[in-house]
Amino acid sequence: MKIRKNDTIKIITGKDRGKTGKITKVFENTGKVLVDGLNLFKKHIRPKKEGEKGQTVEISRPLASSNVMLVCPNCGKPTRIGFIKEEKNKFRICRKCNSRI
Repeated sequence: MKIRKNDTIKIITGKDRGKTGKITKVFENTGKVLVDGLNLFKKHIRPKKEGEKGQTVEISRPLASSNVMLVCPNCGKPTRIGFIKEEKNKFRICRKCNSRI
């Protein structure tokens, strides 16, 4: 997967389209990413003890990685990611400004 943890991304489709955030977790086997504070859904929690009240909590759900674009730290634009090999190392590059990410 081309996107990694702690990358800044921009959501390109869905209810949060246009918002940016930081990736907190990457699920490589399902191709999804978890973005902090985005794609929020309400979850109802039942009371655990007697006399305690149930509550509604907002949690972030994972997004498909195809619905997000990496924001280049150098040019600040959402971009596709390319790869370049220099000797034995492989680096990610921005397709817009050709700088290393």
